[in-house]
Amino acid sequence: INAAAKLNSSRSSRREHTEHIEKTPSLTELRQILWMNRKPVAPFNQVWPNLYIGDESVARDKSTLSSLGVTHILNAAAGRHRINTGQEFYSDLEVEYHGIEAADHPEFNLRPFFTCAAQFINSALKKNGRVFVHCAMGVSRSGALVLAYLMISQGLSLVDAIIAVRLNRDIGPNSGFLEQLRQLELSLSPQRRQISEEEHTDTSS
Repeated sequence: INAAAKLNSSRSSRREHTEHIEKTPSLTELRQILWMNRKPVAPFNQVWPNLYIGDESVARDKSTLSSLGVTHILNAAAGRHRINTGQEFYSDLEVEYHGIEAADHPEFNLRPFFTCAAQFINSALKKNGRVFVHCAMGVSRSGALVLAYLMISQGLSLVDAIIAVRLNRDIGPNSGFLEQLRQLELSLSPQRRQISEEEHTDTSS
């Protein structure tokens, strides 16, 4: 009986995985969601409770950061030839800084940074902090990292994450980043299913 049950479970998992791949929108569909009803991009917006996305001007404006009560800054365009701020730049503010040296280029692999960015944001918000995530324009790199956080830490699908952020800010991760977020979604789906199955087992036992 056990072998038959395992076989059925394996078939069911494969079917669910196939269905998930089919349900994950294509790049074209994701672009359509991102580009419809666009509004002008403001210097910063709150896109999730205590989580802001903004541009370089706000990242350098310490009085604005103070007035927002920012405690953590995630710079998605760090580096000597980009936005070279760093922890020392904010030494007169009580903020924790995390820099990612990402290029806003479809060929750049942002995916290795998704988890560390999500952990940085998640840990800050759990301590009742306020997080400011930025790149140069607050559209592509920072947008992609915030979407990854919502998927990894909040369990949102990529489409739901895009919709949630776009309620308050127009973002536009480049096509390379969008594809990397699609791959993240495909890799997260088995984990999400396993978590829900474990929760189901816990409640039924």
